[in-house]
Amino acid sequence: MTTARSSAAREPQQERSRLTRERLLGATIDTLARDGWAAATVSIVAERAGVSRGAAQHHFPTREALITAALEQVFEDMTASASTVQDEMPDGEDRVAAAIDRAVALYTGVTFKAALQVWAAAASDPALRELILPLEAKFARAAHQVTVAMLDPSGANPKVRRIAQITLDLARGLGLADTLSDDSHRREQVVASWTEMVSDALRTDL
Repeated sequence: MTTARSSAAREPQQERSRLTRERLLGATIDTLARDGWAAATVSIVAERAGVSRGAAQHHFPTREALITAALEQVFEDMTASASTVQDEMPDGEDRVAAAIDRAVALYTGVTFKAALQVWAAAASDPALRELILPLEAKFARAAHQVTVAMLDPSGANPKVRRIAQITLDLARGLGLADTLSDDSHRREQVVASWTEMVSDALRTDL
């Protein structure tokens, strides 16, 4: 029979286990984003997480298990971020600017850079590609839905779905450019120009 004392002892242990797992996943995502696919080994990740190799292998016995869990976390984080419409959105053209800035932010953070490393590896790894495709599709749907909702809360403008997709494709390209060098200055100019074009296109339908 489980005693109150044994239950109380298990709770801190479970919490430590959860925190260790979170540190390992966070270190994996950071390693993928900053140092690439080849660097994301159990040994390197364990060292960066401040966890012994044995403890790391207790949670993730193989590199494949570690990468798979980190990949699922990456897309879960990206999808969660994409799925939430900002609580307070401005009106008019400021709303368009906020929506486009939000779309670009989805593709210029650490999680996207980590995902990009896995996408590149999946190009020559059918098993990894099979794992990635449904996760990426779920994220893409969430990103598109929230961008449409932010650009056109009423849902009345037939142009918005296409504009939202072009915006996300543009954002993905800007995110890719940002992986090699600091592209922030050019990105700001591109985003400003696109915001003006979208505002003009939507204004003609008002």
